[in-house]
Parts: sequence; C-alpha cells; structure tokens
Amino acid sequence: MWSVDPRTGNRREQVTEEATAADVDAAVRAAHRASDSLADRAGRAAFLRAASAELLAAQGEIVPVADAETALGAARLDGEMARTAAQLRAFADELDDGAYLGATVDHADPERIPPLPDLRRVKMPLGVVAVYAASNFPLAFSVPGGDTASALAAGCPVVVKAHPDHPATSQLCAAALRRAAASVGLPAEVLTVVHGFDAGIALVEHPLVAAAGFTGSVRGGRALFDAATARPRPIPFHGELGSLNPVVVTEQAADERPDEIGAGLAGSVTQGTGQFCVKPGLVLVPEGAAGDGLLASLGEALTAAPAGPLLDARMREAFLAGVHRRTELEGVEAPVAAGEGAAENTVAAGFLTVPARRIAEPGPHELLLEECFGPVTVVARYRDAEEAGAVLAVLPGNLTATVHVGSEEAREEKGRGAELLARLAPLAGRLVVDGWPTGVAVAPAQHHGGPYPATTSTSTSVGATAIERWLRPVAYQNTPEPLLPPELRDGNPLGLPRRVDGRREG
Repeated sequence: MWSVDPRTGNRREQVTEEATAADVDAAVRAAHRASDSLADRAGRAAFLRAASAELLAAQGEIVPVADAETALGAARLDGEMARTAAQLRAFADELDDGAYLGATVDHADPERIPPLPDLRRVKMPLGVVAVYAASNFPLAFSVPGGDTASALAAGCPVVVKAHPDHPATSQLCAAALRRAAASVGLPAEVLTVVHGFDAGIALVEHPLVAAAGFTGSVRGGRALFDAATARPRPIPFHGELGSLNPVVVTEQAADERPDEIGAGLAGSVTQGTGQFCVKPGLVLVPEGAAGDGLLASLGEALTAAPAGPLLDARMREAFLAGVHRRTELEGVEAPVAAGEGAAENTVAAGFLTVPARRIAEPGPHELLLEECFGPVTVVARYRDAEEAGAVLAVLPGNLTATVHVGSEEAREEKGRGAELLARLAPLAGRLVVDGWPTGVAVAPAQHHGGPYPATTSTSTSVGATAIERWLRPVAYQNTPEPLLPPELRDGNPLGLPRRVDGRREG
C-alpha cells in the first residue's frame, strides 16, 4: 500500500503490502483468541485511557503524516486528535459507570399468574468486530475512532480494514493503540490493522467476525452490508453510507437573517472542502426578495472561499463529474460554479439552484436527491409551504435535517417551526434548529445515524450509546448464585446501576 499526497498526486512511501486472505484469517483468529483478555471491565477502562494518552503523546508524529496523506490541514487534524482521544476517555468513563450493561434482576414470584421464575439479564460482548475506516476522518472515524473505541469498550477485539487514503496514519495509530494494550497487560492482538480491497471482503465474510462497523460510500457500504447478511451466519452490519442533510429556510427566517444564514451555509458547505458526512447538500429557500438576499450572501461567501484538494484523485473526478451531471439538468443554474480550482489538484466551491417543483417530480431530477461529495450544494427555490412539503415527501433517509425559522416561529408550539420539525423527524437522526449540521459533538445525548441510506441500522456511531452495537443481552433463569456473573448477584457486589424487581438501585 502506497501513501499518496493528494496535493500533488505523488506517491510518498510504500507503507505495507495488501493483506492476503491468509493474513486476514490469522488476524481474526488472533483477535478471537484475545477475547478473554478483555473480560475485565476495569482493565478495559485502563486500556482506553492508556490509548488516549499514547495517541496524544504521538500527536506530533501522527498529525503531519495525516496531513500529508489527506490535505486536511494541521489545525483540523489537531482538533480531530483531541476529539479522538476524548472519546476513548469517554468510553472508559462509561465502563466505570456500568449502566450500559443494563443489569436487571427480577426475583422469583411463585404467586404471580403465571408464576415468575428468577430472571436476571445483562449485556455481553458479541465477539470480534470488523471496522472499516473512513476516508474523511483519518483519526476520529478510522483506526482509533469511535467504532474501534466503542467495540473495545464493549469487550470486543477489533480488526480494522484501513482506508487506502491514509495507510501510514493508520499504521502509526495502530502502533499507539497496541503500545497502550501492552502497557496495561493486554495482548497486542486486541487491535489489528489490515490493508487492501480484498482484505475488506475477506474480513466481513470471516466466520469468527461477529459484527462490523463501516463509514463510507453507499456503493461500498451496501456491498459489504449485502455480504454480511448473505453469510451462512449473518452478522450485524452498522454502516454509515450517505446523507443529503436537507435544510429548510422559512420565509420569515430568510427575511430576518439573510446574510447570517447565507454566510453560515457557505461555511458549512466548504468545511473540510465539503467532505463532511453531514454537509448540507440540499437547501430549500423561498422564492422572492428574502430568498434572493440569502443567495446573494451565499454567493459572496462561496466566491471568496479558497479552492482546496479533495482526499484523492478518484474523489476529485467523481466530484467534477457529479457537478457536471447536475448542471446539465433542465432548470438547474449555477450562480457560483463549482468545479476545478485554479491550482492543480484542487476544486472550487459553488452552488446550484433549481425550482423545487422539479425535485418533487419523478424523472432525471431525482439525481439531486443523491449526495455529491465535495464543496457544492443544491438550493431548491420553493413558492409556498405545499411545494416545500412535496420535496420533503420524496427525500431519502439522512443523518441530519436542519430548519431555520423566524423569531416568531421559534416561539409557537403549533406554528411553522413545529410543523417542519414534525415533517423532518422521520427523515433524520438529528434535527438542527437555527444552526448547521457540520460538527458532531461527542456526548451521551448525541445520535449520529438515520434512516437508510444514511445508515443500515438504527444505532448511533457517536456518543455513549454507540457501545450498544457490540453487545447482546443474555438472561439467566433460576441460576444458582455462584454460577451468576458478578453483575447479577444479590447484594450488587460491583455497585452497578441496576433495576431490581422494577426499582432502580446503585
């Protein structure tokens, strides 16, 4: 596997060889053998904290390599490293708390009809987890990212299929995590990295892999999802595939804040050169003077935005082709043309406009309902609420949906703002009001997921509850006390938050 500089297109170094089927088999079997080493909850918490410390200690080495492989910039990558380290510590805190185990005890009640046996339930790890790293987040959604952190927290060893856009970064991060494992007495095989397209297929098909997490394209994710479900023993596949992230601007909001909304939209569209999974790709703006003013502000900001490289040449070609296909549609205009940048290997930001009624009609304009990865967005001009609603009715599932409302609409419980949120809630996993979706906070209340094709499951890949993807509940019936897991024994010896006979304790 070669490391390539996207700014020049030149090869940097050969990092490693692509893994063979035998290499993948060896990695998965080694991970499977290491499963028991992750059984101790306190040991896992210590490992996650050590991993956070090792990554931060190696930040000065990792970030320059990541920038050389992705062109995302040192400032952005320093922030991503801080987030990555913080989410490892956050999962360690979840382990300390123990509530994620969902420990529940119902003592026997022979007087109930029908009689109730002694039942005790707790969540247990699934087994080896395959993680498919993302291109656009070489740290937070890759080797040391949220899928890996949550799986390790759950007690599942991980085999990561590295993304080809940042193989050197992947190796450095893996080395840091393996050093952390050794520092707390765990085998290095709790985390292994493999490289290569064929390795990714072999990984999802391996009989000892119990679940998979993916962040990437609809095409690639769907192929792996189909492979995961077609196995003799299908496995859970938690894939984040693609999202349009619609935005609705009401007439009152456009009238009150045209410059603010236009500039904010431009900043969200160009963040990370438009390569965020939550970039707003379709924006409903009212026709008329208020909407015109918003678009003028948007155009000024996008015209001033510097051109930049995308993550690799393939993505650049796909972006240019995607913009071209959209501009060829009848009724589509490009007030600020997105396309090739002035410097080699760069792209320039822009936006397209189209009458909203075009999108709501079956036909070639359905292309505008697909994500175009890169710094471009489509602005659909609507005449009234009914026309905006017709567009919402044909939208696919999304990670986010945003609404900008006027000051009066924000205060009305049954007004336009509330109506729009009710329409958007079935379409997305996170609803944003008077803000922008780019930037996904790592917090217990966060949900990063949504209806297909945004994700292939109802789970989140960000936040504390991401750990639930790698666990399964097990109930013990009429089991003698010495045979029960400590989490379920009477007296709550571990001091866990539990539900006992319908009441919370701990």
